Amino acid sequence: MMSDDQRPVMVRVKRISPDAVIPTLGHPGDAAFDLYSVEDMELKPGERAAVPTGLVVEIPPGFEGQVRPRSGLAVNAGLTVLNTPGTIDSGYRGEVKTIIINLSQKPFKIEKGMRISQLAIRPVPRVEFVEVEILTESSRGEGGFGSTGR
Repeated sequence: MMSDDQRPVMVRVKRISPDAVIPTLGHPGDAAFDLYSVEDMELKPGERAAVPTGLVVEIPPGFEGQVRPRSGLAVNAGLTVLNTPGTIDSGYRGEVKTIIINLSQKPFKIEKGMRISQLAIRPVPRVEFVEVEILTESSRGEGGFGSTGR
């Protein structure tokens, strides 16, 4: 019998472009699914673009989609996702796009059908904020940026 954390999360997906590719896993057990471009474009050094995937997803309530960079594009081509991770809320029904920036010194051609980013589906806890006058103390206290000495 499967436990709740082993049951698949069903994410409905709709193609809005005939060139759209349903997200795929590179390897069994991978944490995120590859997303593919449906357009050819060139990014000059320092240039950014919202690269369309031709997909609309229906993420179930209690979950979010996280659009993340592909490590191979980052290390080999200097491309990354600007708002990492880009959040897709469960109520969003627009096209999934990846905001990519070229941090290299040379132009990069994105081709139709190229894997451009990854999509991870993650649970989102239900949260309530409670206003208080005093917070419990911690060993870290107010130590912020650089507080560990690194």
